[in-house]
Amino acid sequence: MNKTQFNIPPGTQNIIMTRAFNAPRQRVFDVYTDPTLIPQWWGPRAYTTVVDKMEVKKGGVWRYVQRIADGQEIAFNGVYHEITAPERLINTFEVEGLAGNVGLVITTFEEQGGQTLLTEVSVFPSVEDRDGAAASGMQGGAIETMDRFEELLAKLQIK
Repeated sequence: MNKTQFNIPPGTQNIIMTRAFNAPRQRVFDVYTDPTLIPQWWGPRAYTTVVDKMEVKKGGVWRYVQRIADGQEIAFNGVYHEITAPERLINTFEVEGLAGNVGLVITTFEEQGGQTLLTEVSVFPSVEDRDGAAASGMQGGAIETMDRFEELLAKLQIK
């Protein structure tokens, strides 16, 4: 069984992803918001992620570019609307090239007996947009991303 869990309630605009990490909440939050560490965990292993911008503050923008081995690029961007360290982030999320498909992501970090439960609630503009994202294989990419995040947390803990 995979450690990353998804809840995709029928008829809603939400995809809810949860994963518990064996690390304190502050460390999980810090790694999650450190632009120097993003390339080490964000996205599938076959892609190279470059952080173009990442201003983790209210009104700050973020933009990541993923490069695929064949030279294609996919860019993602958004704006931070709330940062309550180490408890919660709220930001927008957009895949560049899919105009008008801006989602909202609410990420919470909950301390649970020495572990941290990370929950991402992605709210899409419509049920159809949410269904399209769910059908696109995004779950596989998200699982691989969270696996890489866990590996990085473990590596940093050893140092």
